[in-house]
Amino acid sequence: MAKLPVLMYHSVSEHLEESNGLTIAANKLDEHFQYLASNGYTTLHFKDLQGFTSPDQFPEKAVIITFDDVYVNQLELAYPLLKKYNFKACFYIPFQYVGKVDSWNTGKEPIMTVEQLKSLDQEVIELGLHSFEHKKYDEMSEEEVQEDFDKCKAFISQHKLNIHNTLAYPYGKYPKKGDYNTNFFASLDRNRIAYGLRIGNRVNHYPFANNYEVQRIDIKGEYALKTFIRKLKKGKSWF
Repeated sequence: MAKLPVLMYHSVSEHLEESNGLTIAANKLDEHFQYLASNGYTTLHFKDLQGFTSPDQFPEKAVIITFDDVYVNQLELAYPLLKKYNFKACFYIPFQYVGKVDSWNTGKEPIMTVEQLKSLDQEVIELGLHSFEHKKYDEMSEEEVQEDFDKCKAFISQHKLNIHNTLAYPYGKYPKKGDYNTNFFASLDRNRIAYGLRIGNRVNHYPFANNYEVQRIDIKGEYALKTFIRKLKKGKSWF
């Protein structure tokens, strides 16, 4: 089985002193991308996975780069770096906040508008879902989960957005036990979700054991480059 790390980023800043937690400095992000490029990594979109019909077709070093929340700073700082290195990435949208600010977090960071989302080159950026209201799925009823999906679909249809059916769980949270877990995954299937992304901090093997429990590696802004490299290769097993 092939190894497939999925990297998770959030906000991007011009200022090194702000590189902490969910915010990474642009020059650190540049270092990460430079390492991936110089070490022969191939970046993928989730839609690309459907094209691999046998293990020998899979890139020897593959990685999926993801960004949550579609902050304007991702457009201004991450997007040019992706184009610089000819990389692909996946951006996940909390639809209620498009064109507004991150009310669930700082309440200050601008979220991309519909026009800005449409301006992104689809060969570079694959857009996906990050719920409608950025709520934790494990605190929602089955009816609330379905209502959230319905609102996402209505927004996508109204604004004619090209969205891949990958869902990044807000906060990495989803029902993990018993009937609630079974029913949640059944809801994802009914709503034609292809992949569900948790956190987990492990390197995936592909094909995935469960398409609704794809693990992402949380990349913090304070990490040194050597820590990034270790997490890329081993996930949290190094720590």
